[in-house]
Amino acid sequence: MFWDESVETLSREALERQQLERLDASIRRLATRVPHYREALAGLRRPKSLSDLASYPFTTKQTLRDHYPFGLLAVPRDEVVRVHASSGTTGRPTVVAYTRGDLALWGHVMARLLTAGGVTPRDLVHNAYGYGLFTGGLGFGLGSETVGAVTVPMSGGNTRRQVLLLEDFGATVLCATPSYALVLAEALEQEGISLDRLELRLGFFGAEPWTESMRREIERRLGIRAFDSYGLSEIIGPGVAGECEERSGLHLFEDHFFPEVVDPTTGEPVPDGETGELVLTTLTKQALPLLRYRTRDRVRLDRRPCRCGRTSVRMSKVLGRTDDMLILRGVNVFPSQVEEALLRVEGVAPHYVLYVSREDRLDSLEVVFERAEEAPPEAVERLRDEARAEIEAVLGIRVAVRVAAPRELPRSEGKAIRVVDRREKA
Repeated sequence: MFWDESVETLSREALERQQLERLDASIRRLATRVPHYREALAGLRRPKSLSDLASYPFTTKQTLRDHYPFGLLAVPRDEVVRVHASSGTTGRPTVVAYTRGDLALWGHVMARLLTAGGVTPRDLVHNAYGYGLFTGGLGFGLGSETVGAVTVPMSGGNTRRQVLLLEDFGATVLCATPSYALVLAEALEQEGISLDRLELRLGFFGAEPWTESMRREIERRLGIRAFDSYGLSEIIGPGVAGECEERSGLHLFEDHFFPEVVDPTTGEPVPDGETGELVLTTLTKQALPLLRYRTRDRVRLDRRPCRCGRTSVRMSKVLGRTDDMLILRGVNVFPSQVEEALLRVEGVAPHYVLYVSREDRLDSLEVVFERAEEAPPEAVERLRDEARAEIEAVLGIRVAVRVAAPRELPRSEGKAIRVVDRREKA
C-alpha cells in the first residue's frame, strides 16, 4: 500500500505552515524565472499568510494560450522531459511540460489516489484512458506502476478487444471515463460475458462530470466499487484529488496543490461548504508552476477530518463547469442537473444529449435519451412523460423530450459530448 501516515494525517496547523513555505518558494520562482509572472507580480509583497493569496492575480486558460507553446516555462528547455497538451478544440491547445521531478511528483500523487481507493501491488489495472497528448492514460499508468500493480496500457477504443482482455487477463481494476465504462458494460452484455467471469472489483473514473446516479449504474453493470478522481492537465493531469474508501468527497492533495473556491462572477472567495469555481495554485511543480489557475469546475470544499484518517481538504464531485452552463430564458442549466433527473426514471439508460436551439429569438431545449434495453418499446410514452416531469421540476422551464432506441445515440471513446448548441448557426 502506498501510504505515508506522516503526510496523509498531518495536522491542519502543520499543513498550513508547509503550504505557506511552498507557496512563498513557488511565487519567488515564478517572479524570477517567468516574464509573464514577473510583470503580473510587480509591486505585490510576498505572502505572509495563506489568505494573502486572494490578492494575487488569476491565471486562466487564455494565459497559457497567449504564451503558447513554452512562454510560461520556469526551467530551461533542456530540463523538460515530457510535454502534454489539451485537444485545442476551442482554440490553440494549452501546452504543459514536465521535468523528471514533475514526473516523480505525478507518480506519487497518482499512487496516493489509487491507494486511497484500495489498489495494491497484487492488482492488475486495465487502463482504458487514452494515451498520447491527453494526460489521462499516461497519468493513470504512471500511478499504477508506482503502486507496483500490473498495468495493462490498453488506451481507448477497440472495445471488443478491451472486453476480451478484461476477461482473459483477469483485470481487477478498471480506469476509464465514466461514459466509456458504460460502453464497456454494454459490450460485455452484448458478448454474453457475465460478471462472474470477470475479476473486476474497483474502478477509477474521471475526466468528465458524472452523477451519483451514474455511479450506481456503473457499479450495478460492472459489479465494482466506483471511485471518482479529479485532475486537469494544466495543473499536473489526473492526480489532483481522489476518493478514499469512505467515498465522502475527494481528498485534494493540498500539500502540492493549494485550493480556493471563488464566486465565478466576482472572483471573490466563498466560504467552505458553498459552491463556487475551484482555483488551484501549484506548490511544488518545477517546469510549469501556475498561480491561482481558474479551473472553471464548480465544487464545494470540506475541511473536516475524514473517517479514513486523512486530514486533507475534501472537494465535492465536480458539479458542472462554469463554461458548460447554459442560460435558457434566463435560467441557468447544467447538464449534470438533467442527468440526475433522467436517471431517477426507471427504464432510462445513461446515454443522452441536450440540443439547444433558437427560434423566433426564443431558446429551446430538447433532451434526447435512450430507453434501457430492459424497457419495452411500449414504455416510450411513459418514459417521455416521466422524464419531462422530472427535468422540468428541476429546471423550472419547459423542455422537449425524445426517447431514442437502445444504442441509437453515438458512443464516445473519451469524453462524452452532452451538449449540442445550435444557436450560433441559427
